[in-house]
Amino acid sequence: MNISINERNCEASTGDRLLDVARLAHSHIGYFCGGNAICQTCYVKVLEGQELLSPLSNTEKAMLSDTLIREGNRMACQTTIEKPGIIRILTMVEEAKQITLSNPLQIPAYMGKMGWEAAVKFTDTITFQSKREEEGHPIEAATLLNDVVNGIRDALQLIIDAVQSAMGINRSEAITEPVATDKGCCCTTLFPEVRKNGHNGHKKFVSNDLASLHQEKYVHCN
Repeated sequence: MNISINERNCEASTGDRLLDVARLAHSHIGYFCGGNAICQTCYVKVLEGQELLSPLSNTEKAMLSDTLIREGNRMACQTTIEKPGIIRILTMVEEAKQITLSNPLQIPAYMGKMGWEAAVKFTDTITFQSKREEEGHPIEAATLLNDVVNGIRDALQLIIDAVQSAMGINRSEAITEPVATDKGCCCTTLFPEVRKNGHNGHKKFVSNDLASLHQEKYVHCN
């Protein structure tokens, strides 16, 4: 199935997290903590298809204010696709970018609003983070570090893509050979768990469609 993230069509299947769909399609999304429900940068606004997604989790209830929930906001690292259909998503970072380009004078008000909504849930967020272990949301240091590194690497790739786009370079044409690294091709470095067994490192599995999309559209893997 196709879903729209920041007006870009992305391949997805039921069971996929919104964060993983956006990452593998190189759509503009924040995830500084690597998708571990810490940094609050993967907020997305569901413009259409909210009923096709997983119910609001306790994690989201702890970190999203009532105002943001009413406006259709979700945490992409906590939200999965449950039913096929039309889904349209706008990420917070893309929304900020659009405001900056269209009317930069609105940015202070937008950032002030988001800051206030985070402050409203500060106590609930701290309480949730302090009880993660006992509530079944533990964080393993090695996994967190790996996820953060991958998140930074993907963010750098977005910058490279933007520069190439500005220079008129097509990414699919620019990369015609496997990207050699000391750990193997680009897939091994960017998406080691996907390349190995389809696991995204968060105890959930991405679909074969997502793994194939990465291989077919972005690199020629070994």
